[in-house]
Amino acid sequence: MAATTDNSTLQCLSDGIWTASGDVVTAAAGFHYPTRMVVIRLDDDRLWVWSPVALNEACKREIDALGLVAHIVAPNSLHHLGLSDWQSAYPAARLHGAPGMAAQLQNLKFDTELTDSADPAWGGEIDQVVVRGNAITTEVVFFHRASGTVIFTDLIQHLPDDWYSGWRRWVARWDRMTGPEPAVPRKFRLAFRDRKRARAAIEQILAWPVTTVLFAHGEPVRDDALAFLKRAFSWLR
Repeated sequence: MAATTDNSTLQCLSDGIWTASGDVVTAAAGFHYPTRMVVIRLDDDRLWVWSPVALNEACKREIDALGLVAHIVAPNSLHHLGLSDWQSAYPAARLHGAPGMAAQLQNLKFDTELTDSADPAWGGEIDQVVVRGNAITTEVVFFHRASGTVIFTDLIQHLPDDWYSGWRRWVARWDRMTGPEPAVPRKFRLAFRDRKRARAAIEQILAWPVTTVLFAHGEPVRDDALAFLKRAFSWLR
């Protein structure tokens, strides 16, 4: 992937949780995507940083003003572009990766592999579940209890209808990257080889008292968030 510079700043979503837009990244076949990271201040005042975007000086100043970065979280194997710079900037922070990422990115030092059980450092504050069985990537979904926010990475996406042009616009529409509301892209739906395991994970997510849905590529969903999630994954049942 390649990236173009975006100097967006942190936005407070709720007490103790912030988001920031990052670079627009270009992937295979010229498809480009907006990106988003999430920062959560834990009860010990340390910071939990999810899917970090490119780290520039302005971003680092804002992060440092919030607190000490203690945990850097890579939620799936497709979101790794910023990890090296963040690990260099915050060498004392622990790097947590989705299943398989340590083997894929041997230039990075991962401290833990994410599982269905929260790390003791954030247990009781942030829940998590691994959505397995997808041939594209294994994604870890998180739930911030205090704000009622569930955090997806690529399993839900929603781009503006005019985000792409030409043939990419038609492909994006077919893939459900664009449309009337956020959705699970068709390519991810087709890539689920073990739907039984995926359903079990989604059922756990639907049991969380969700009030807000965040994802990397698109704007948050706040209205009837749980009802939205049930619609988004109704095809999996």
